[in-house]
Amino acid sequence: MSYTRPDPLVSTQWLADHLAAPDVRVVDASYSLDPSRDMRAEYEACHVPGAVFFDIDDIADRTSPYKHTVPAAEVFAAKVRKLGLGDGNHVVVYDSNGGVMAACRVWWLFRLFGATNVSVLDGGLPKWLAENRPVEDLPPPARERHFTARMDTTLFRSAENLLVNLTAETPEQVVDARSPGRFRGEEAEPRAGVRQGRIPASLNLPFTALIDPQSKTFLPPEQLRQQFDAAGVDLSKPLVASCGSGVTACVIAMAGYLLGKDDISIFDGSWSEWGSRAELPIAVG
Repeated sequence: MSYTRPDPLVSTQWLADHLAAPDVRVVDASYSLDPSRDMRAEYEACHVPGAVFFDIDDIADRTSPYKHTVPAAEVFAAKVRKLGLGDGNHVVVYDSNGGVMAACRVWWLFRLFGATNVSVLDGGLPKWLAENRPVEDLPPPARERHFTARMDTTLFRSAENLLVNLTAETPEQVVDARSPGRFRGEEAEPRAGVRQGRIPASLNLPFTALIDPQSKTFLPPEQLRQQFDAAGVDLSKPLVASCGSGVTACVIAMAGYLLGKDDISIFDGSWSEWGSRAELPIAVG
């Protein structure tokens, strides 16, 4: 059995074979919640040859009180243009921390702004390194390329959208990618001032359940579908993915896309917004 929509995922062998292709642009989207880690410094010390660094906290709405929220289309276009990522490119994104975590966020961002030829490196840098493939510590070549940004609002949800959804006659499914302990409100949140709990009526599908813990690659299709089924998620119905801050929710969006559901939207503020706004209802237990 193969994925229904395999196009947004490329293997390490595929990237090795196409690394020198003139239209391929490689992006390091590594991100960590650990403040002791400097992901840009780690990128500068070791990255796939030619890769540029995509800082999700910089290519964001810097006026928002929440980190790495979606920027205006013109801001996104200007930032990625300076990275040499633009129209006609095949953008391949990887992550050094967990394989695909933040890479899926960048995949979703490009899709949100209209890009169709963007992929995630399955297994990310951990798998690339495990296979002894080449890396470098050189700066990427300086180049710019025009990017035409057209926002697809169907892939985006706000807190206000989800508040209305709570009383909708046919509500969208809200699926939370956080750990079961955080979802139930039993574990402390990593961000100060954020309440413990979940959005009422939401379902829990930890993003880690979709990734092979050894290879850091996505599970085979039949196992992916089993995880959605076990969480009570109906892939034939509208679905919004949420998480801590809008990053790992995109792993759910990618997994659903691989199974043929290409219209999963993301609650951009996720729990860092919902949990810090006292007027929004929460559920625990």
